Amino acid sequence: MPQNTLQMLQTHPNPASVFDLNALARCIDACFECAQVCTSCADACLGEREHLMHLVHCIRLNLDCADVCGTTGRVLSRLTQPDQNVLRTQLQACVAACRACGDECERHAREMNMEHCRICAESCRGCEQACQNLLGSMAA
Repeated sequence: MPQNTLQMLQTHPNPASVFDLNALARCIDACFECAQVCTSCADACLGEREHLMHLVHCIRLNLDCADVCGTTGRVLSRLTQPDQNVLRTQLQACVAACRACGDECERHAREMNMEHCRICAESCRGCEQACQNLLGSMAA
C-alpha cells in the first residue's frame, strides 16, 4: 500500500475520524486504483472492435464505477466534520458499482478471454472488499 495516503491522513490537524486510519487509507487507495483501472478497461473495451456491440454495457459499468470510485476516494479523504450518513451512503454506492462492474468484467474475462476485463474485475473486487471493511468498522 502506498504510504503517502496514510501519512497524509495522520498529519491532518483533525485526525479524529469515524474510521481506523489504516483501513481508511487502504480504502482510499483501492478506490483511486479501481477508478483508474475501470477507465483503462473501458478504453480497452472500445478497442475490441469485433466485440464492441457486446461490450456496450461493460463500458457503461466501467465508466460509472470509475466515477463512483473516484468520488468515494475524494469524499473519504476529507476528515473535517464528516457526516456519517453521507459516508455510509457513498461507501454503499461504491460497493454496488464495484459489484456490478466486477460481475460484468468477470463474465467477459471468462467467456471472451479478455485479460483487461479480468484485471478490472480483480480491482473491482478489491475495492468492494475495502469499502465493505470500512463500512463494517462504522458505528451503526
